[in-house]
Amino acid sequence: MARIPSPPIRQYPWFVRWVLRRQERKYGSILAPSLLWGRLPGTFVGMLGLLGIFNRRSYPVGPGLRSLVSIRIAQCNGCSFCVDLNAYHYLEATGATDKAANVSDWLISPLYDPPERAALAYAEKVTERCSEVSEADIDGLREHFNDDQITALTAWIAFQNMSAKFNAALGAEEHGFCALPARRED
Repeated sequence: MARIPSPPIRQYPWFVRWVLRRQERKYGSILAPSLLWGRLPGTFVGMLGLLGIFNRRSYPVGPGLRSLVSIRIAQCNGCSFCVDLNAYHYLEATGATDKAANVSDWLISPLYDPPERAALAYAEKVTERCSEVSEADIDGLREHFNDDQITALTAWIAFQNMSAKFNAALGAEEHGFCALPARRED
């Protein structure tokens, strides 16, 4: 249960209610984070706009890799809602769940290719020890990604960290899209 109660839907501005109604039609109910972000209507709309940019087909990092990285970030931040939603997005993007279900073991699992490993290692480092990101980390990414892709990956990681930290801190409940482990204990 969210730690901040939601006001009645009628108290949200019309444009937030419009988004909430669309979610209800698409997912069968309103997603918990939207009720929380909806308390900050301008910020909510800005986030939705940014998410729209990230989800463009022309975005330099594909949806499968974005979703895989997002699941790991969500696990690191303890956001079960984000694990759930991003596993669903990974399934939509790839038609499979094997990598999504095993992402906490990416370092030892044979499922992941070198670009995925590089992106996951970078996502973990940015999430848990951002001040320790070094030139060597960026050079390692350059073996698989160009500078625009590295910049796009970093923007996506930052966005996902903001979202996961917000949702986890305020107790946004998972929706039940895709049941995956929350986080493997190291």
